[in-house]
Amino acid sequence: MISNLIVWVCLVLFIVSLLAFDLLVLHKREEVSHRKTTIETIFWVIIALSFSGVLYLIYENEWVTNPTGLTPYKAVVKYITGYLIELSLSVDNLFVIAMIFASYKIPLKYQHRALFWGIIGAIVFRGLMIAIGVVLFNKVSWIVYVFGIFLIFTAFKMLWDELRHVEEENPKDSAVNQFMQKHLKLSKTLDGKKFFTIENGKKVATPLFGALVIIELTDLLFALDSIPAILAISHDSLIVFCATIFATLGLRSMYFFLANMLERFRYLKYSVFAILLYIGVKLMLMHTYEIPEWLSLSVIFVSISLGVLVSLKKEKIEKIEKF
Repeated sequence: MISNLIVWVCLVLFIVSLLAFDLLVLHKREEVSHRKTTIETIFWVIIALSFSGVLYLIYENEWVTNPTGLTPYKAVVKYITGYLIELSLSVDNLFVIAMIFASYKIPLKYQHRALFWGIIGAIVFRGLMIAIGVVLFNKVSWIVYVFGIFLIFTAFKMLWDELRHVEEENPKDSAVNQFMQKHLKLSKTLDGKKFFTIENGKKVATPLFGALVIIELTDLLFALDSIPAILAISHDSLIVFCATIFATLGLRSMYFFLANMLERFRYLKYSVFAILLYIGVKLMLMHTYEIPEWLSLSVIFVSISLGVLVSLKKEKIEKIEKF
C-alpha cells in the first residue's frame, strides 16, 4: 500500500510542475490574447477534470487513508462538486480583482505576474486553512452550525449590498494601502513588471506590488467563504485540497478569459448568493439529513446557467432600448 506521504509528495510535485509550466511555457512572453486565454482556460479545466481519474485510482487501490469511507465513485463526485463550488464562488473574486487592477492602473500585460504570485500565496494559505478546517469538522461537531450560519449571513449580506448597489471600497483608500504608503514608500509609477524599483536613490514598492498585496488579502477573505463551503461537501482533506487548488490554478486564465466580459455577466453575483445560501442550509442539515451530491451539482449548474442567461438577456434588452 502506498503511504499517505508519498501521495501528498507526488501531488505537491505535480502542482509545482504545473506552476513552472505556466510561468516558463504558457507565459514566457507577456502577450495576452482572447484566443490564448481561451485555450489556457480549457487546458486548466481539462487538467482538473482529468485528475478525477487519478483520485478514482487512489481510492480504488486504497493508497491513502479513507476516514469517511468513500467509495471511488463518491470520492470523484465529491471532488467535482467541490471543484465547481470553488469555481462558482471565485466569480465574485474576479470582479474584485478587476477593480484592484483598475485602481492601481496595472496594464493587462503585467497583471499575470501579480496573479501568478498571488496564486502561490493562495495555495499556501488555503492549504493551512483546509488543514485547520478538516480538524475542526472532524473534532468539533457543532462547528458545522457556526459555518452554516456564517455562510447564510454572508449570502444575504452580499444580496443586500447588491440590491442597494453598495460599491466596494477603493483599494487605494484601504488601510493596507495607507500602511504600504507609509512603511514601503509605494511609488505612483510602474517600472515594467517589477515589484520594487529605485526612486530618488531609495528602494520603493511599485503599484504592481501594491495590487499583489491587496489581491492576497482579498483572497484570504474569500477563502473564509469558500473553505467552509467545500467542507460542506467533504471532510476528506485530499479531496478538499485537490478541488480547491485546481480551481485556484485555473483562476488566472479564467480572469483573463472573462476580463472584458465581467460586466456582461453582472447577474452571476445572484448565482453566488444562491450557491452560498444552499451550502449554508446544507451545513445546518448535515447531522439530520444527508443531501445527495447530485442535488448539489444541480443547484450549482442551474444557478450559474440562470445567472449567465439572465445577464445576456438583460444586455440584449438594453441594446434594443438604446435603438
